[in-house]
Amino acid sequence: MAWWLGRRKNQRGLGRTKLYNLVVGDTTRMKIAFIGTHGVGKTTLCYGLAARLKARDVVLDIVHEVARRCPLPINRETSLAAQSWILHTQLAEELVAAARYPVVLCDRSVLDNYVYMLLSAGRQPALETLVESWMSTYDLLVTVPITGAPNPDGLRATDPEFQGAVAERLMRELDRRRLPALRLDADHRDRWLDEVEHEALSRLASPQLALL
Repeated sequence: MAWWLGRRKNQRGLGRTKLYNLVVGDTTRMKIAFIGTHGVGKTTLCYGLAARLKARDVVLDIVHEVARRCPLPINRETSLAAQSWILHTQLAEELVAAARYPVVLCDRSVLDNYVYMLLSAGRQPALETLVESWMSTYDLLVTVPITGAPNPDGLRATDPEFQGAVAERLMRELDRRRLPALRLDADHRDRWLDEVEHEALSRLASPQLALL
């Protein structure tokens, strides 16, 4: 067991600090997934959260966006085969990461991958149960909203219409499956990392004492 003294001002201006008993080891396991269409800042948040947690001696791993390594076409030109490769590769990498590290941060969830499949090939009954079951393995889902058109990165589509279609379908699927999530506010991007860090720490650590 490791003890960690976390000092953090309350975002609502209460100016409190908290003493946390943070258990780092096999008894504390958590998997966080960032959900959102492409080009909204999921990767930046994922790396930012990883840096802050590592600074507090949290042992973790990142499951990077699998689509970037897909050998088949993606974006609007994607296919059922491409999205199947992406979805199953994501599952495999999450399994490995979760077996080796107590905390896992995922730059996308399996639902993100499935939504691209839905838009390109329609609903897949054979995968519905798998996706439904796998979504229960995430301890925290963080939805990242659109704040502008995606920047060209040489891989992801830059069409705002396609970006918006993915975002809208993701929200529909989250609501349809009644999946709770921390929904970030597009008007307060400067607070995103603080909000996610606060939520992650509140799940990793149990408050023992609050000091005014």
